[in-house]
Amino acid sequence: MASSSELNREQVIDLTTPRRASMLRQMSYYFRRKPLGGIGVGIVVMVGLVALFAPWIAPFEYQAQNYDALNVAPNLTHYFGTDNFGRDSFSRIVAGSRISLLVGFAAVIIGTGLGAVLGLFSGYFMGKFDAIVQRLVDIWMSFPDLILALTVVAVFGNTLTNVILAIAATIMPRGVRIIRASTIGLRETDYVTAAHAIGAGSTRIILRHILPNTMAPFLIIMSSMFGTAILTEAGLSYLGLGISEPFPSWGRMVTVAAQYAITAPWIVIFPGLAIMITVMGFAFAGDALRDIFDPRLRGE
Repeated sequence: MASSSELNREQVIDLTTPRRASMLRQMSYYFRRKPLGGIGVGIVVMVGLVALFAPWIAPFEYQAQNYDALNVAPNLTHYFGTDNFGRDSFSRIVAGSRISLLVGFAAVIIGTGLGAVLGLFSGYFMGKFDAIVQRLVDIWMSFPDLILALTVVAVFGNTLTNVILAIAATIMPRGVRIIRASTIGLRETDYVTAAHAIGAGSTRIILRHILPNTMAPFLIIMSSMFGTAILTEAGLSYLGLGISEPFPSWGRMVTVAAQYAITAPWIVIFPGLAIMITVMGFAFAGDALRDIFDPRLRGE
């Protein structure tokens, strides 16, 4: 049986050793301090749930046309009214959330993923390889995002896959720049120098020591680029080069309804609000993640 002195020593050590709060508790604390971040996460979760359960939420088929109910104002049957083909706008917005989130997530994951890999190798090896990569990135970023995406879609067609790849192409250079900057700082740290000293190879150092420490900026890039991807898809659809029919797209809904902005404004207002609220939610959530992962911004 342990003596009282040993128990007291263990109690003192337990009291003097700081306990690290769980990630869930930290996030709850920061969201209380940053209410806009909590609102943003709530919007993202809400939009995600709407997209997930779209077939059960939408009261009508998004393609169903009713020529006896053209441009009907919002009512208890058609919550957001109907469009010029008699299609229920609420059902189309709910179904369109799947397209917007699919395009946003896929484009951001592909763009930031490829950019992160290229940025890791560019920042770690430096030299001629880094110089060539950075000059190519400079050229790439000299094109406006929407013009670059328009060019890709116009050349290869406006299928869902091509739209995703076109938007990913506009995101990738930013991923290269940010991950490269983080990697350059990490390659000079003591633990990387120690890994070199014990004979660790470059692949092991990148995967075991540098890559895990770039996850915070990587997640921040992803969260901040979601809204940009959704806006780019909406812009492509507005110009007629986005997701083609019959798939519903918020940007295409705004485009088709533009000529009815005076006589039936609800056709334009509700898809526009859906775009605005979703982009705003991702922006607020991205700011909250940045504050959580950056010690300088959270006051530590």
